Amino acid sequence: MTEPFTPPYPKPHRSKASLLKRFLTGWTSWIHTLFERSYTMKMGEIHLPKLDFYIANELSIVDTVMDDKEKVHPKHDFLKELLDPLIGNSVFSANGKDWENQREMVNPAFTHTNLKRVFPVMKEAVDDLVAHIRSLDLSRPVAIEPLMTHIAADIIFRTIFSVKLDGTGADRIYHAFHNFQKNVQPSAMLRIYGLPLLGYRRRANKAAAHVHAVFAPIVQTRFDAYHQRGEHGPSDILLSLLEARHPQTGEPFTFQQIIDQVSTIFLAGHETAASAMSWSLYLLAECPHLQTALDAEMDRETGNADISFDSLKGMEQLRNLFRETLRLYPPVSFFIRAVTRPTEMRGKHMKPGAMIVISPWLIQRNKDNFPCPHAFDPDRFKAPDQAEACRRAYMPFGKGPRICVGAGFAQQEAALVIGSIVRAFTLACVNNKKPHPVSKLTLRSKDGIFLTLTPREASSD
Repeated sequence: MTEPFTPPYPKPHRSKASLLKRFLTGWTSWIHTLFERSYTMKMGEIHLPKLDFYIANELSIVDTVMDDKEKVHPKHDFLKELLDPLIGNSVFSANGKDWENQREMVNPAFTHTNLKRVFPVMKEAVDDLVAHIRSLDLSRPVAIEPLMTHIAADIIFRTIFSVKLDGTGADRIYHAFHNFQKNVQPSAMLRIYGLPLLGYRRRANKAAAHVHAVFAPIVQTRFDAYHQRGEHGPSDILLSLLEARHPQTGEPFTFQQIIDQVSTIFLAGHETAASAMSWSLYLLAECPHLQTALDAEMDRETGNADISFDSLKGMEQLRNLFRETLRLYPPVSFFIRAVTRPTEMRGKHMKPGAMIVISPWLIQRNKDNFPCPHAFDPDRFKAPDQAEACRRAYMPFGKGPRICVGAGFAQQEAALVIGSIVRAFTLACVNNKKPHPVSKLTLRSKDGIFLTLTPREASSD
């Protein structure tokens, strides 16, 4: 039996950093501000010039905040400010009755993410990806993150708009979102320290506009055709949004409101999946024995045929690989909620306006929840002694009423993408090129993930 290995993560500070050090390290990554007790404490607190925030790791408090049965812990305005250039007032960022109304309006759109219905779309996009990888110069290391961004964006693009995303559009999205994160992170730090934004917000707005520019023309054409000429076009997510009506007023979404909703679905449907799939492939590259086991599992379940919707159901090792990746490298490492009334938790007196942070990164790496929490061990998801932790302390898709509605979509997509790549190629790490995670809006690698991919036919020969 091969011993689990510990993949890269930032070594925590011995003690809580000063405000200045926290400012400097948080400039590029939230998880680099953490110290040793962050991973074991029940609840921590940090008081910054413009914000008090509390990090809740105790599972009973996590449940209270995320379930929010009393509706006193909505999403914090700070998060809305960060994401406004990208998604505006959408179903992701709205709160209260506004969120309930928006959720009712967009719910029909998610019928188009039915797993069996969308599988052929995913399969076609994945086949295109494998063909594209085969066309690359595989004698050199391959940059994995742009490829995973392309396939995740292509799949959700086809699902929303019924059209394929070309390579140029995928590259624009990858670089624009990278620039958005690069600028919104310093903007966030400057804001919570009460300092001038130094143009970072303006540059983030510009990057967000570049993301919108990829799909805004499609939305505008379909919007005009629907409202001016009564043309419905393909039956897809965009059509559902065009047909949606406000439950009280009966009004349809405006063009800008549809852009906001599309941006939310697109962002949630590609960026987080791209992050998780990139880390999955890196972890597999570190584990040749697991690649062999997955290849055998796929052959057994498919009868050496193509991966099908039904055959995916039996691929437990593949599912557990992705689950363990999401435990170690949750794409969204922090969920942010607000305190809206005077509240006391674990003896801490929290005032309205304070922020409560629920961190999958910390909770899923807490030794009180998972043994050897920093080690890569997909088998933990079938271990009886870890079943309770997997149920209560595993939350990469969130928890409560606002849990990610696309969780099943993302897991099917990842299984198909990862399985197809492992079937076609042997993965290996590049010497001295270990990726190092940084956490901004999503969890990515600092300098990219580079692997060598060898076609399996060639490796067999």
